[in-house]
Formats: sequence, C-alpha cells, structure tokens
Amino acid sequence: MKPQIWFLTGSQHLYGPETLDQVAAQSAEIQQLLTASGLSAEIVSRPVLTDSGAIRQTMLEANADPNVLGIIAWMHTFSPAKMWISGLDTLRKPLLHLHTQHNQSLPWATIDMDFMNLNQAAHGDREFGFIQARLGVPRKTVAGHAADPNVARRIDAWIRAAKGFTHLRSLRLARFGDNMRDVAVTEGDKVEAELRFGVSVNTYGVNDLVALVDAVSPADVDALVAEYSDVYDLAPTLRKDGDQHESLRYAAQIEAGLRQFLTEGGFGAFTTNFEDLGGLRQLPGLAVQRLMADGYGFGGEGDWKTSALLATVKAMGAGTGKGTSFMEDYTYHFGPGEPKILGAHMLEVCPTIASDRPRCEIHPLGIGGREDPVRLVFDAAPGPGVVIGLADLGDRFRFVANTIEVVPPDEPLPSLPVARAVWKPAPSLSTSAESWLTAGGPHHTVMTQAVGAETLRDFADMVRTELLLIDERTTPYEFADRIRWNSAYYRLSRPM
Repeated sequence: MKPQIWFLTGSQHLYGPETLDQVAAQSAEIQQLLTASGLSAEIVSRPVLTDSGAIRQTMLEANADPNVLGIIAWMHTFSPAKMWISGLDTLRKPLLHLHTQHNQSLPWATIDMDFMNLNQAAHGDREFGFIQARLGVPRKTVAGHAADPNVARRIDAWIRAAKGFTHLRSLRLARFGDNMRDVAVTEGDKVEAELRFGVSVNTYGVNDLVALVDAVSPADVDALVAEYSDVYDLAPTLRKDGDQHESLRYAAQIEAGLRQFLTEGGFGAFTTNFEDLGGLRQLPGLAVQRLMADGYGFGGEGDWKTSALLATVKAMGAGTGKGTSFMEDYTYHFGPGEPKILGAHMLEVCPTIASDRPRCEIHPLGIGGREDPVRLVFDAAPGPGVVIGLADLGDRFRFVANTIEVVPPDEPLPSLPVARAVWKPAPSLSTSAESWLTAGGPHHTVMTQAVGAETLRDFADMVRTELLLIDERTTPYEFADRIRWNSAYYRLSRPM
C-alpha cells in the first residue's frame, strides 16, 4: 500500500453548515490538485475539523496508523487555535503547514464579504502559525497555491523526509563486531540514538554470521553466481572456467548468509569491521554492495551512525531512479584545473550510483588478513548531489552536509581497484574542507544523488537535530560563527 499523508482542513461552526459544506468541497479540490502533482505519497482528505475533540482524535488516529507518514494542515477559514492545542501536543508524526487558498486569483469585479469570509486562509493560517510557534511544534511551512509546481516540489521534499523519519523510527541495526580500534568518530551513544532517532543498535558475534554463510547450499550459490554473470561484467579469472571462480562462489555464500541473517532478524542496516572477521574467509565486499543497492544501510569499521543514516536516506530516495551510497572522502586533486575530491572505500560503494554496468573483479587487500575479496568496480554517474555525515558531539548529535557536483574523473583510473566517485564540493574545495573540519564532520558519509538538501533539512527538523549545510553561499568565517551560535542555542534549549 502506498504510504499516506492525511490532509486536514480547519474551520469552525461560526460560519454555519452551508459555509462548512463549501469548505469541505474546496478542501477536496485542493487535495485533488496535490494528488495530480504526482507526490510520492497518497494524499488522503479527512473531514473538516471544527472542534478540539475531533482534532485530538484525528491526531491520535494518525499516530496509531503505521501507513500514515505525516499530516498536512490548512486553515481554510479562521479556525481558533486553542482548538488545536491538545491535538498538536498529541501528534507524533511529521507536520507540514500548507498556507494556501482555494482561489488562485482574486475575483476583483465580484468580490464581496461572503467571498472574504469563506476565503480567509491568509487570516486563519496566521492564527494556526501562532499556536505552532507558541507550542514549539516542529513543522515545515509552505506558502503558495496548490497548483504551483514549486509548492508541490517542496511538499514532496518534506514527504521524502517523512519517509526517512518513519523508516528510522523502527530501524534495527546489526553490528558484526565492534568498531575499528582507537577510532573516535565512529563511537557514539546508542541509548541516546534510540531515544532521539528510534534506531535500535545491537552487536552480534561475527561467527553467528559465519555459521549461516557456511550452511548456504550449493544450489543457492549457483543461482547467485548466475545472477552475477547476468548483471555484471565478470573479470575472466572469476568466470566459471577461471582460476579464481571459487572466490566468487564464496562471495555468493557471504551474500546468501548475510541476507538470511538480516531477514530473519528484521534488520534494515548493518556494519562490518575488517579487524573482526571471525571465520569469514573474505572481507564482505560484493555482498555489502548488493545489499546497499537493495536499500540496506551499511557502515564500514563498525560505523553504526553512518549505517543508520544510509538506510534513512535510501528510504527517502526510493523511486527516484537515482543512487545513494556509503562513502568516504579519500584523497584530493588540488590541481591543475578545478580542485576535486576522490571518494571511495576499501570495497563498499553502492552500485546504485554507477554510471555504467559495474565490473566484478578480485584484487588483493592489504588489511584484514584474509583471502582476496570480490568487489564491484565502477565510476559514479555525474550530476548534482549531497554528502552528509552524522557525528556524536557528546551533548548532542550533529548532521554535517555539503552540496556537490559529481563529475567524471579527469583521466581513467585503471590501477584503482575499487568503486569511486569524483566530485566538486560547493563552494570550493578549500572552503568545504575547512568548514567540514571546523564542524567536526565524520570521514564516513552518505553520498546521495536521490535526495536534495531541502529534504535533509526537513528531516533534521523532524528529529530535532542540528544540521550544518555547506553550500555555494558558505564562507569559513560565517560558518564558524554559525557553529558558535548553534552551540549556545543547543545548550540553552536543553531540558533542565
């Protein structure tokens, strides 16, 4: 079933039944305009709300319905805001305040007081805006006519954020082993993460996974290997008659066992760590890449925060046809030409960002002390995107994001045996890097071409978490000031 957004219209009994019938009819027309704009959730109209009891009951029903992502509210006429206090206080789903009206143009020659009394969202929505501000309700406000494509675009950005919010609230994440030894940024408060975001993070022995990997049947391996041959360009040594074909079969065993573990446990995200591989003969590479392509979150070296973030952003970008991947800023190109960042990881970059059909290869890996692992190798597709990371600052979590433009490599990379992305960060490499470092942003990130900065802002508001965005308007000094101001704000706003 397609997820739903409930469309609520506020009014009051003061105007009489005839006016309320008109409100209901015009509310249905606004709902139809939103539906016709092709939003990524079903817009469902609810009866016009005219008293506090009905408002509270509607919010309780929205909270209890797992198919409801959030609420869009519009005050068609004047809806006295004290009626909304209990309902807004009860609501636990994301809220968007749509400031619109039925008529797009004023009927200058015929407008009279009947028209004015009916079409007074400019009046009623201000009352509603006040009570939201008074209660400190997190919400997005969008103003404009419902037929405006830009209004629909901004609403859909919020809907996608609500999808990520909903996915994260029930996400279960499995860590195979702990995080990489002596690394700071991959640490974090899992209890606070579950309280703030809803994600449940727990650790499992690697050999619990190994037992499933070792039990995979040859028939299941045959089916996966055949799929690999269909979907990817196999290196000659990995083909059926190649001398490393057995390595491909073992990579398939890892995938089948890992899928079984995640499916049976209801997990939507996971981590691995090359320092803790137990009885695994290879560091999982191909399996991780394919699971990410199916929507699973992943973090290398035990990085559960990035894994949870990746699962969330993938849920936001579902259906766009564009990719999202685990990523790491690896090395820089300072020149000649425009400075760029080369992003990659040891093995685990998601093929949804690939520009062409990936190539399945096997190469040595100088860490981990295991057999040579199988992986997909490709260049990322060019186009706009965002990289975003999640850090635990001790007193709060912080998102750091940077708008980017993915570009083709300046030259081929024949000796680099991993998937990779090359991008130009906004506003420049120097400002981007200085700002990211000043913010304490992590080295593991999520790179997405499916989700824009507006959706990420909306999501950060939903989870009441700081977001520092580096974009074309950023300067290092202003960014540093923003960090200082934010630090003061979050200290002052902390519950006593």
